Amino acid sequence: MPIEKDLDVENIEEPQNNHQKFNEFKRIARIILILAIPVIIESISQTLMGIADMYFVGKLGPEAIASVGITNTVMNVYISFFIAVGIGTTAIVARSVGAKKHDVAKKALQQSVTLAVIIGLIIGVLNFLFSRNILLLLGAETEVMRYAVPYFRAVAVPAVFLSMMITLSSAYRGAGDTKTPMKIALMANIINIVLDYVLIFGVLNFTGLGIVGAGIATTLSRTISTVFLIVKITKSNSPIKSNIFRNWHIDKKMFKSILNIGMPAGFEKLFMRAGQLVYVSLIIKIGTDAFAAHSIGGTIESIAYLPGLGFAVAASTLVGQNLGAKEPKNAMKFALVAYALGAIVMTSMGIVTFFFGAKIASFFVLDPAIFELVGRIMKIKVFFEPFTAMTLIITAALQGAGDTKFPMFLTFAGIWIFRVLGIYILGIRLQYGLIGVWVAIAIDITVRGSILMLRFLKGKWKNIEILD
Repeated sequence: MPIEKDLDVENIEEPQNNHQKFNEFKRIARIILILAIPVIIESISQTLMGIADMYFVGKLGPEAIASVGITNTVMNVYISFFIAVGIGTTAIVARSVGAKKHDVAKKALQQSVTLAVIIGLIIGVLNFLFSRNILLLLGAETEVMRYAVPYFRAVAVPAVFLSMMITLSSAYRGAGDTKTPMKIALMANIINIVLDYVLIFGVLNFTGLGIVGAGIATTLSRTISTVFLIVKITKSNSPIKSNIFRNWHIDKKMFKSILNIGMPAGFEKLFMRAGQLVYVSLIIKIGTDAFAAHSIGGTIESIAYLPGLGFAVAASTLVGQNLGAKEPKNAMKFALVAYALGAIVMTSMGIVTFFFGAKIASFFVLDPAIFELVGRIMKIKVFFEPFTAMTLIITAALQGAGDTKFPMFLTFAGIWIFRVLGIYILGIRLQYGLIGVWVAIAIDITVRGSILMLRFLKGKWKNIEILD
């Protein structure tokens, strides 16, 4: 659905007094929440699906769990490229819809899907040819390989469906429709859980397929999501309503525009993943208890990320649409209100973990030393939660404007200087352990968030042209 008339971003007027300012804030907040809440629900459902997947796979033994973990590690790298196309799609579709250039938005959609198919097929072929080599390169042991190879092939070879699903969902969001991706994701998650049980363990006269069944269930749910997203886009009232397969061709100029915006965002994700691999290895050196507490703390922290993702999508979409409508002041307002709402929600959740972090951790582990350590790092976390929201939401706002290179370089510097080097110095050399690790993370988030906000407030992003 496009943004409805009562949510029209062009109707935001300059307030004259405090009462009008408050009414304006409420109206902006309402628009943001209408976009953000479906994304939050979708994110929660994806998290729950991951938990359900792990629950079913866990019944097959530790080698099966390790197989899923190794496959997800590889898929997270591929997802960086898929997200790159998605971010470029969101930015161009949002800008075109805001400018009421629906033909351009439809062209961006078609070319984005074309690009997603090409990338997905290339990755799928490489996975088919080199699956064993990829898994061995990651250090998969002989016992694990028996499970990992078939599961990896079932999930990674048909990567084209995940690529298309991410791109199509991004196009919907750029057009101001976050409900459709949410509904389809919820449906697909339910299908995935049912298929997990049926295909892993079997029912009636059907013998379960074990770990392969889990992979097939994941791929089928993604395929169904993709089909529904395509069908829906041909029948909806969306400004990007179209038959994406009609007159299918490659538009090099549109490809270039999508990649110019998206690839820096994709490399930003890759830098983050690479840095995580390095600093996680440093945390492991600190000790088993420290690594366990860090993993649990990261799981708890990820819960606070879910609402942040919703406000980030809203910021990206509304910044792009307002720039397309030649309303840069409104774009600034929407982004700042999205940040304010996101910071309030995330900090509130941080306050809860400040007081109850150890208690929450006790659900994950029985060792008092570990959950008490989790409680201590949760007390650090609350103080940089507003900057976590700032990093997440303002980055998305800049990406919605087409400013993706600066966040990429900043993430590279932050991850490798403040996190990797900071964790080595504070956590290992100065022997502050896990407390030092989380202080280093806090410094990284605070510095990056502050720099991003300064760049956003300067407003150079208002003048970025995203289409040649």
